Amino acid sequence: MTMPLMRPKRKNPVLRTQQMNLPPGQRGRVALSLTAAAAEGRFELQVCEDCGTVQYPPREACKKCLSAALRWREQSGEGQLLSSTTLHHSNDLFFRERLPWRLGLVHLDAGPTLVVHLHGEVEDSKEAPTRVRVGARLDRAGQAVLIGFPNEGSPHMADDKMLREMTSDPKFRKVLVTDGKTPVGQEMVRALVKAGADIVWVGHAEPWKKLGGLDDIAALPQVTLVPLDLTNGRQVSELAGEIGGKVDIVINTAEVHRTFGIGARRGTDVAKAEMDINYFGLLRLAQEFGPALKGRSADGQSSATAWVNLLSVYALSNFPPHGTFSASKAAAYSLAQCLRAEMRPAGIRVINVFPGPIDDEWNQHVPPPKLAPSTLANAIVKALRDGVEDVYPGDVAQEWLERWRDNPKVLERELAAGG
Repeated sequence: MTMPLMRPKRKNPVLRTQQMNLPPGQRGRVALSLTAAAAEGRFELQVCEDCGTVQYPPREACKKCLSAALRWREQSGEGQLLSSTTLHHSNDLFFRERLPWRLGLVHLDAGPTLVVHLHGEVEDSKEAPTRVRVGARLDRAGQAVLIGFPNEGSPHMADDKMLREMTSDPKFRKVLVTDGKTPVGQEMVRALVKAGADIVWVGHAEPWKKLGGLDDIAALPQVTLVPLDLTNGRQVSELAGEIGGKVDIVINTAEVHRTFGIGARRGTDVAKAEMDINYFGLLRLAQEFGPALKGRSADGQSSATAWVNLLSVYALSNFPPHGTFSASKAAAYSLAQCLRAEMRPAGIRVINVFPGPIDDEWNQHVPPPKLAPSTLANAIVKALRDGVEDVYPGDVAQEWLERWRDNPKVLERELAAGG
């Protein structure tokens, strides 16, 4: 059974900050499909469409019939542990700093035999075969690795040392939520507190403007309100100077959302306001807080670990009734991909969240189903715990994603015709 994680001691400021050494990150083009599935929380393997053989490791042709008709399909991961070993020495710098490290050999019910990282609660029994469940996770290099989990784990499974290296669990970590005045921001704060976050800094622009709910979250002992207006570069810089070296997770919930497209409103003021927060706000935030996160990505048990961007499924394909908002989120999505590439060498995971319409004031005329702010907040916490990169919470987002993957041009035409 995994021992509960204890609150880490305060770091001695005299000691040096350890720098990140990433695990081996090279993958072939075919193997990157395993990473693409893991980035969304799925475990997929190649399956031959001609003979049905499940393949591992990834390859160009079926190992049984040599057919090139291999397709990636989701797997249950159920299997049997054949053997296990514990490494006490490694020539790789990443693993050398994290020894001992458990590995196992698992025979899947689907056919292949895999070498996996073993969760600490998996026991190698000599009396009867140990059943395990294999799942795919992203390591600190952003590449897919396979982990063997127990079929029935304890309540403290997430506290396993190896698993915590693969994920961004907010427990005992310090988090910045950029906007606590919105329903989403407030539910995000509550979800983080419930998940065990040590400190939650909550940004609020225009302190003179009192909105409902802010006093309630400010009363939580883990919460500290901080002035933060993402349109004010100087304020962002000053806040980064105060807390940037302490923040472990940044969750950017700040956004401006207005309806209408191009012809329904004259001028560019609204579009500029959307871009100033949704795109340039993210840029200002990344420039000021990004370097501090990268510098602390290997700083002990509760090191800096993740950056979360609240985007929109409208970023994939423009939704004309919300046209300029969709455009600003598409720009933010492109910027977030750049941020992910720059954060990856330091082992910081950038998580992009693509919700469908949220149940708020700017989606009043959008028919249900709509996503409750609390549901969105819980999905973000789950993404941090699972170590995924892309999240599409809600039925609408899942449907749009499926249609977009099937044929982006068809989806564009359907949205132009009203949905």
